[in-house]
Amino acid sequence: MKNIILLIALISSIAAATFAQTAKADPEETAIRAVVQTYLHGLKFNNVEDFKKAFRPDAKLMFVKNNGDFGELTQEQWYAGFAKVAGQEEKGELKITAVDIAGNAASVKVEEYYTADVYIDYLSLLKLKGEWKIVNKIYTSRKK
Repeated sequence: MKNIILLIALISSIAAATFAQTAKADPEETAIRAVVQTYLHGLKFNNVEDFKKAFRPDAKLMFVKNNGDFGELTQEQWYAGFAKVAGQEEKGELKITAVDIAGNAASVKVEEYYTADVYIDYLSLLKLKGEWKIVNKIYTSRKK
């Protein structure tokens, strides 16, 4: 009986230590996730103002066109695509699936599952003057 109690106590201690480690959030990752959540809110609600908060104005969006060619949009070109749907909520699940940080640079993978399409974004962020901003986005998409 004593062995069982000791085993339960040991397992409880290990679980508590593991929880304490994961509970300590890296402040840089927290800041990066906040920027990306602003971006995701912009996507979910077609809100260009959120994009302007999250992206540097000179950030580019790059992708492969349907014909296999390289595609690129400036922020202004991308924003123009939201004019007709501004404020409308998109149905779908958007989530951060990976964050990698090295000093003042970071990469974030985002997955977006909409009714008919799936998008995978790779966002590059830099910490400039104490603030994280998305400086580049590449993405791919496919039909569900």
